[in-house]
Amino acid sequence: MQKTHFITSVLLLFTVLAFAQFHTLNIPQSSPEVHETQKLGVTNITINYSSPSVRGREIWNNPRVIPQEGNPIPWRAGANMNTTITFSTDVMIEGQLLKAGKYGFHVIPKGSTYTLLFAHNNNQWGSYYLDIDQDVTLSINVKSVESPFSEQMDFEFLNRTENSLVIGLEWGKRRLPFKVEVDLNTTIVSSFRSELRGINTYHWQAWNDAANWCLNHNTNLEEALQWVDRSINGGYGGFAANKNFTNLTTKLMILKKLNKIDFFKDVLNEISSVEYTPTEAHRLGRTLLYEQEFQESLNFTQKAAKKYPDVWFIMVNESLAKYFLKDVDGAIKDINKLIPLSPEQYHQRFNTVIEEMKAGTYKIPH
Repeated sequence: MQKTHFITSVLLLFTVLAFAQFHTLNIPQSSPEVHETQKLGVTNITINYSSPSVRGREIWNNPRVIPQEGNPIPWRAGANMNTTITFSTDVMIEGQLLKAGKYGFHVIPKGSTYTLLFAHNNNQWGSYYLDIDQDVTLSINVKSVESPFSEQMDFEFLNRTENSLVIGLEWGKRRLPFKVEVDLNTTIVSSFRSELRGINTYHWQAWNDAANWCLNHNTNLEEALQWVDRSINGGYGGFAANKNFTNLTTKLMILKKLNKIDFFKDVLNEISSVEYTPTEAHRLGRTLLYEQEFQESLNFTQKAAKKYPDVWFIMVNESLAKYFLKDVDGAIKDINKLIPLSPEQYHQRFNTVIEEMKAGTYKIPH
C-alpha cells in the first residue's frame, strides 16, 4: 500500500514539474529587449536593456515605477534584467576613468540630480541584490534635462566628436546625459599594432593607412615611419612590397613632420619616378604649398606638367608656387594662360586670384 502511495506521489510530482517548466515560445514582451552598439574611434559601446513604456503614467517621481533616493533599491535603468553597458577599451565617463569591460547600469534619483552606477557585478535581475559598496566600480552624478517625449525608454548617442559622445537615457520628457570620452591616439595606435599582426600584415594599404592616420593626428610618428616603410618594402624577404605614389607621399609627409629634411628630399625625387595620376600630382603639389615647401612644389609640378601637358589644373600649383617665391609677374602670366584652358566656372575665381596677387594678399584656401 505504501509503495502504491509513493509511486502515485512521484507521478504527481513529475506532472507538476512538467507543467512548471518554462517554454521557449518567442512571444512579444511588454518591455522588449534592445541591443544598441555605437563605435567611438575604435571603441565599441554596446548597451543592452529592456525598454518599458510610459503608458500614461507619471514615471520619474513615481516610486512604484522608479525607486527614489535608492529606497529600497536603485533603479535598474529599464525593466527585467539590469541594463548593461560594455566598453571595448578604457573610457572616461564625465572625466573619470572606467576600464574596458561590461557593467551593470543602475540609477539613483536624488531630486534633480541622478547618481549613475556602473557595477562590475553585471548579471542581476533588476537591482534587488546590488551591493553598492562591493559591486559598483564607478559612481557619477548628473543633472537631468528636458527632451522630446519618448513613450519607450531608450538610449540616444548625441553630440558626437572624433573622441567623445554623450549617451542619454531618455524616457517620457526627461533625459539623463553622461559624456563618454576615449584617448583616441592610445586606443587607435594600440588597435593598429594588434591588427597589423593579423591578415592586414599582407596588405600594403593597411600599413600605409595606419601610418597616414598617425600623420594626420601628429602622433606616434617614428613608428608610423616604420609602418609606411613596411608598406613600401614589404615584410620578410620583401613579401607584399608595393612602392607607389600613395605610400611614398605618406612617407614624404612623415619625414617633413619629423624634420628629416635630407630624407624628405630623397623621397621627393623618388616620387617623380613612379606612376601617378594628374589628380595625385595636383594633390601633392598643393600639399607641398601648404607645408610652405614652395620650391619643391614648383619643381615637382613642373615635372608633372611635362608628363601631363594637357591637364590644366596641374599648372595651377605651378603659378601659386611662383607667387610665393616672389615671382608675382610669372604667377599672373601663368594664370592668364590657364583661363582659356579651364572650364568657364573657374574664370571668375582666377581673375580674383590675379587681383589678390597684384595686391599681395593672396592666401591658399584650406
